[in-house]
Parts: sequence; C-alpha cells; structure tokens
Amino acid sequence: MTKQSNSSSKFRIKIITCNAIIRLAVLFSVLTVLCIWGCHSMTEMPGKSHVGQLPALTEAQILLRGELARDVKKLADEIGQRNFLHYKELTAARNFIETSLTKAGYKTHRQEYEAEGQTFCNIEAEKTGTKYPEQIIIVGAHYDSAYGTAGANDNASGVAATLALARYFADKESARTLRFVLFVNEEPPFYHTDQMGSAVYAKSCRTKSDNIIAMLSLETIGYYTDKPNSQSYPFPFSLVYPSTGNFISFLSNFGPSRQLLYSTITSFRKNCMFPSEGGAIPEVITGVNWSDHWSFWQQGYPAIMITDTAPFRYPYYHSPGDTFDKIDYDRLARLVTGLGHVIIDLDQL
Repeated sequence: MTKQSNSSSKFRIKIITCNAIIRLAVLFSVLTVLCIWGCHSMTEMPGKSHVGQLPALTEAQILLRGELARDVKKLADEIGQRNFLHYKELTAARNFIETSLTKAGYKTHRQEYEAEGQTFCNIEAEKTGTKYPEQIIIVGAHYDSAYGTAGANDNASGVAATLALARYFADKESARTLRFVLFVNEEPPFYHTDQMGSAVYAKSCRTKSDNIIAMLSLETIGYYTDKPNSQSYPFPFSLVYPSTGNFISFLSNFGPSRQLLYSTITSFRKNCMFPSEGGAIPEVITGVNWSDHWSFWQQGYPAIMITDTAPFRYPYYHSPGDTFDKIDYDRLARLVTGLGHVIIDLDQL
C-alpha cells in the first residue's frame, strides 16, 4: 500500500514539471499573440481616427444641432414609447416621419404589412439618380422603441440623423439613387424574425432585384463620454479598441460588406474631425448583427452598422432612462455632417 502511494505520488510530480509549465506558458503566449493578431486583422482600418480636441461647430452644424434636438424631442419626449404595445404612439411617429419627409420635398411611400393582427409600415423616400439610377444607396434607421423606454438614443437619434440627411440631399443632384428608409419593428418580439420591418423591406428589394450597392444602418448614435473606462466590448476586442466611449463605430461582417466598410470609414476619416473606430467582425461576436443591416445581409446586400456601440457604452440602454437629455447634440451634429460626406463619396465611387 505504501509503495503504491509513493509510486502514484512520483507519477503526479512528473506530470507537473518545469518543462510542462514552460510549454503551457509558451502555448498561452502563442494563443494570446494569435488572439491579438486576429483582433488587429479585423479592426485594422484605413485612415486615422481623429485624436484631440474637437473643432468648434460651424454655423451649419449649429443649425443642424437644433434640427436633431427638435426631432429627438418630438419622438422621445412628445410621442414617447412607440411599439406594437403602444400602437397609437407608433402611428404618431410614422405620421411625423412622413410629414417631415414631405416638407423636405419628397414623395413618401408606405410599405405596409400585417403582424400580430396589426398593420405596420416602413417609410421610404427616394431621390432618383441622374447617371446610375439602377444603383441604390440606402440610409436607414428603425423608428420603434423597445418596451419600457421612450428610446431617445435607441433609436430617435438614428431617425433624426436619417431625416437630417434626407433634408440635406433633397435639393442636391446625385449620380446614384438615394433612399432614406425608416423601419418599423426592429425591437423584440420582432427582432431577427421575418416580421422585422427591415427584413420585410430587404426581402422585397431582393424580390424586385433591386441593385442595392450600400446600406447604412444608423443605430443608437447619440451618446458620447470622455470618462475613462466608459467603453466595454465582447472579449477579446478590449485588447485593441480604446476604453473611452467618445467615438463612433463602423461595423461589418466578413462578407461583401467589408469593402463598403473600408470605403465608408476612409471617407469619414478624411472629411470629419471626429473619433472613429471600425471592424469587419464575424457575426458570432455579440452585437455585430444587432440592427437593420442584418436584414440586408440575409439577402446578400452590402450593409454596415454605424453606432455608438449601445449597451457596451450607454448605461440607459433599453431602460426608462433613455431620454432626450442623454444625447450629445453637438457631437451628433458633427457625426451627421461627416455622414453627409460619406454619402457623397459613395455616390461618386
């Protein structure tokens, strides 16, 4: 019995040797290096993000700031919670969007469909291209809010930006067709189902053989902070992205959307003095497909999400605290100005 015990003890000691520990350490180091290299390969973007103090707002941006604040206030404060359980308010939001686009000079189109015994509408405004009208650029955002929140950042900020961009391009000639689309039912229980507004829309585009060359999904884009350690990420992206939540993020998957991502962030960094990060990241990573761009991926269209990263930064995500006063309208105005340049560059590619 004693001999067996001693033999077993020696055997265990032989397993955990210095060489074994060294091998494990080397393996861990290699895996860490590969992990960091993989993250860099996904997040290495063309151009350079702006660093340092932001420039003063221009006169045009001051006016734009007022427009954005007015529209977010209308949706979040005056209309409030808007979803299938608050159908009257959802209808009010739809009417406000249609009126805003009509005032800007567009003829709007409703795409109606039935779900849960109710009629829901996506809203589209189109400006036909003069040179390549069959090539379509879509700028879109969802106008519903999650249950229990007025959705100022998620996603009145995206709606206000889409409306502002529609106004900006209303009297400008474009080579390609520009569509500004406001989607219904992005939030649960319709999220990532065939009754999600953008899923209905993207499927109909594919059925019609629409040639969509770019789709920009504006999702929760109004919250910024210079507080240290205010930004989090799914592991392992904290190894490569900054820890301060003062930037806008451009995201795609590994498919044909990656080239759109590169073109978009290149244009943004060239034209806008505003911090930006980007990544072409597998859809299995949490958060990458969390908006209406996902619907266009399902149909094989190039699409990206532009976001402040929502719950990875915003402490009021999907809560009653997501109110008008949480939005940084100065930075939102700078962002929208930059997105205007992005659309111009995409139109001229």
